[in-house]
Amino acid sequence: MTILKRYKFQLGFCALLLLSGCASEPKEFAYKNLQEEVAAIKEDGGIYKVGNPYTVLGQSYTPKEDYDYEEVGMASWYGDDFHNKRTANGETYDMRAVTAAHRTLPLPSIVRVTNLENGKSIIARVNDRGPYVKNRIIDLSEKGAELLGYKNKGTAKVKVEILEKESRAIKEAMLSPTNSSKTYGNNTIPYSNTQTVSNTKYEISTTTRRPLQYTSEITLSSNANTNVSIPSSTEEGPFFVQVGAFADYDKAKQMADNMKRFGNVTIYEAYLSKNGVYRVRLGAYQSKAEAMKILDRVLDYGHSDVTIVEQE
Repeated sequence: MTILKRYKFQLGFCALLLLSGCASEPKEFAYKNLQEEVAAIKEDGGIYKVGNPYTVLGQSYTPKEDYDYEEVGMASWYGDDFHNKRTANGETYDMRAVTAAHRTLPLPSIVRVTNLENGKSIIARVNDRGPYVKNRIIDLSEKGAELLGYKNKGTAKVKVEILEKESRAIKEAMLSPTNSSKTYGNNTIPYSNTQTVSNTKYEISTTTRRPLQYTSEITLSSNANTNVSIPSSTEEGPFFVQVGAFADYDKAKQMADNMKRFGNVTIYEAYLSKNGVYRVRLGAYQSKAEAMKILDRVLDYGHSDVTIVEQE
């Protein structure tokens, strides 16, 4: 896009904001350079991935490249509990960036999320997995929820649409040694901004929000059978994500080093018999929901036999 065309587009977009009565919240329609953005993602450890089929809380999910994806449902958000921790594709989660977690879309991909309660819309990069609470279809970063106007409320009814051209472009660039894309010819990709598309109000039926209840045991799977035990208690933590138990300390240390990407990791020595057992655990977490999200990320990296445990 030439400077002149971009200038005209920005003028037209500002006019659209004024006509829609949203001049009180002006937002610049900024462009991101695709090559630079992909280079930054790779440097941070991010990769392109689709992932294997898996099951959470009895519900099966099959990640796939679905460029026709469009869905209406509830959006939630996650913030400082996961800030600076790794996402499912290896990036560092930044709660002030406009990113999102989705259960099946490719990582990364580009989506438009529209808050159906106020008409606001943003374009975000999907780089994480989740959410797994009933009826929720996307988890936005704190910044994303703020821009869509539901941060204080916690959830909102939204429409999520994958942007095919942009998603194909970022895939192509992620898999390219030069970080370039022929799909997006001008090598720029618009996102990390807010666009008010309308002030249309939608009638939304409200229901009382209930906390997520875990059963005493659930099974998650990727390529291998993975048994995950969840404490049946609904009390607050601390909770830990146990990623292994070893008779050999060196093996426990190796696992602990591998788990550092997910956050704080500790090796606990327990004596169940005359021989010691070294348990490798992530945490502590103050809620099961927080521990569950970390568990999901560990599983997404191919680790199995992961368990959520309470403080002993």
